[in-house]
Amino acid sequence: QVQLVESGGGLVQAGGSLRLSCAASGSIFSINFMGWYRQAPGKQRELVAHITSGGNTNYVESVKGRFTISRDNAKNRVDLQMNNLKPEDTAVYYCNMGGLSMDSKLVRTFDSWGQGTQVTVSS
Repeated sequence: QVQLVESGGGLVQAGGSLRLSCAASGSIFSINFMGWYRQAPGKQRELVAHITSGGNTNYVESVKGRFTISRDNAKNRVDLQMNNLKPEDTAVYYCNMGGLSMDSKLVRTFDSWGQGTQVTVSS
C-alpha cells in the first residue's frame, strides 16, 4: 500500500506564494504519474498540474506562468510552487501518484491520493 502525505498549505494574501509538498511511502517499485488536483467549494475537482517520470509537465491554463511542479524521484516526492496566488486559487489541494508497487512479491499498480491541504488566498 502506498501512502501520500501532503504539507505546505495555508493562508496567504493575493500575490503571495506557497509551496506544497507530497511524499510517498510504502513498497514502491516505480512512480509514473505525479499530479496536483484542487477542489473549490461547489466545484468539481480539477487537475492543476502533472509531471511524468520523464519530467514532462502540463498545467491547467489558469495557473500557467504562476505554478511550477517538480519531482524528486529519489525521495518519491512532488512539489508545487505557487506564485502570484489569486483568490480564485483557493481550494483544497490533493496530490495524486500512480505507478507500480510491490505486494507480497507481486508487482501491482497503485493509484494513491493525499489527504488534501487547504490553500486560502485572501484578496
